[in-house]
Amino acid sequence: MRRLSLHWRVALILGFGTLLVTSVLAIATWNLASGYMLRQREGSAVRQAEVNVRLVEKSLDSGGLDELLTGLTTGPDSSILVLRPGKLLTAGRPVDAGALPDSLLDMGRRGVSARQRIIVNDLPMIAVTMPVANAVYVELFPLEQLDRTFQYISGLLITGTIASAVLGALMGSWASKRALRPLSELNAAARRIASGDLQARLPAQGDPDLKALAEKFNSTVAELEQRVLRDSRFASDVSHELRSPLTTMVNAGEVLRRRLSLLPGPAGQALTLLTSEVDRFARMVVDLLEISRDDQTDERLCEEVDLGALVRNVVATRPQLAEVPIEVAESPVVVLADRRRLDRVLTNLLDNAERHAGGPVRLAVTRAADCVRLEVDDAGPGVPPELRERIFERFARGTRGGDSGSGLGLALVSEHVKRHGGRVWVQDRCPIGAQFVVELPCAG
Repeated sequence: MRRLSLHWRVALILGFGTLLVTSVLAIATWNLASGYMLRQREGSAVRQAEVNVRLVEKSLDSGGLDELLTGLTTGPDSSILVLRPGKLLTAGRPVDAGALPDSLLDMGRRGVSARQRIIVNDLPMIAVTMPVANAVYVELFPLEQLDRTFQYISGLLITGTIASAVLGALMGSWASKRALRPLSELNAAARRIASGDLQARLPAQGDPDLKALAEKFNSTVAELEQRVLRDSRFASDVSHELRSPLTTMVNAGEVLRRRLSLLPGPAGQALTLLTSEVDRFARMVVDLLEISRDDQTDERLCEEVDLGALVRNVVATRPQLAEVPIEVAESPVVVLADRRRLDRVLTNLLDNAERHAGGPVRLAVTRAADCVRLEVDDAGPGVPPELRERIFERFARGTRGGDSGSGLGLALVSEHVKRHGGRVWVQDRCPIGAQFVVELPCAG
């Protein structure tokens, strides 16, 4: 299960905290308000019943008791019952005396006043019982209006609680975004540095707690940039110093190679091994020079290059590729690029195919919606999925073929393609082999 980000965790925690606090306040408000209003209503009902009982007591034996009871009712839903031995007098809303709790009537018969909240005919009532002479006086006061008030207050409190929780979550989201903005900037800067942009820096921070972090981060990146540049300059200087003796060694090796037939046996085998290692060393020095130049310069990509024409020109310099099919889109496939770098990309891909897969079997330049694709196919054993990213790292040597290579050719391909804003990858070719694909943005 994917864990929520820190931003959302802060927002949810603040929203939940707000919900908890407002829920406690709402419950306390509900209990206090409803209890107070209910006590007020009960007190009012008892006082009204006491006044009515005194009037009923004076007219208990007179003939106008029915009219008096009718006049004492306080509304269409209120009821008055006078229970005398063998006789029941009622007024107001008809109520069955059997619906009243026996405990309430027993209190009145024992001469004790009592009140109780009950439900009569699906209506909430306050029943007040008082003794009067040899009878029991019962008056029912409706609570329907008070219940509607309670429903309104409870709805208002619930709505307010939910709204406050949502508002708390929104405020938490806003506050966490502002609080985590420095971390987002740090993450973005670290991502740029990881991709090779050593000039990425954090902006100046006004917060004293973040200022030290930003300054330390920027100083560390600056030191890293200087170290990388020093290492690159060192590699460049060493490579330049090696070029002259290597050129002499390569030329001498070519002379000796032409006279290999004069050195039979172990001497000839040693010469073959020596010249092959000198050639590999020379390629490594050239690749190191290319990498050091790539790390130290930031050339602008301002030349329009016809990728199809570039592919034909590079293939024309390799007679062994004369039979390899080349598929190029009919219209010119133009990219805004550095011609030297693109030439090196294609050259390294062709060298890789020749050294590790017996040579390329197909070249293609196609156009997509907003990019162009360069495809180099071989018919070798392919590249295992777990190595398809690693082979583009520096000094990651392949194991196919007799020559292990310098481990820098495909790394240079990746560096040059990234500098052009493109991407490169390798995938399976049907039915066998590997297909190296370079995607570059179209010009314009």
